[in-house]
Amino acid sequence: MGKKKVIKQTEEELLKEGEKAEKSAVKKDVKTAPSPGRIMEGRIYISSSYNNTIITLTDNQGNVLAWSSAGAVGFKGTKKATPFAASKVAEVISQTIQKLGIQKLSILVKGIGGGRESAIRSFAAKGLEIVSITDMTPVPHDGPRPPKVRRV
Repeated sequence: MGKKKVIKQTEEELLKEGEKAEKSAVKKDVKTAPSPGRIMEGRIYISSSYNNTIITLTDNQGNVLAWSSAGAVGFKGTKKATPFAASKVAEVISQTIQKLGIQKLSILVKGIGGGRESAIRSFAAKGLEIVSITDMTPVPHDGPRPPKVRRV
């Protein structure tokens, strides 16, 4: 194995990514955008697996406003599944939230990865009002059929 290269983004590249996130957040419904004084609610879906963390921002009807993942932020390989990567993804989404003027959030968490709690903590640290946190992780209730008895 050769030397590992660490990808470091310059400030200009980070600003470009922020502009891309802003453009994707502001869709063609500019006419129906809320006034600055109006409180807007949104939902955040955190899907955390052993390999990646994906965070999606939607409105209350379920229309996607923005999304990001650890891979999209710039992490590769096993580093995508770390809590640090999840907190960086949450910071990218929280910037979009502040630009849209969303005040109240409902967080829905799915999966068993390491980025679950760190993403929630970073949203809370940004000063966003979290209304509810719901765990939607699927749980098997009976499992598969056991194998037949071995005959020797």
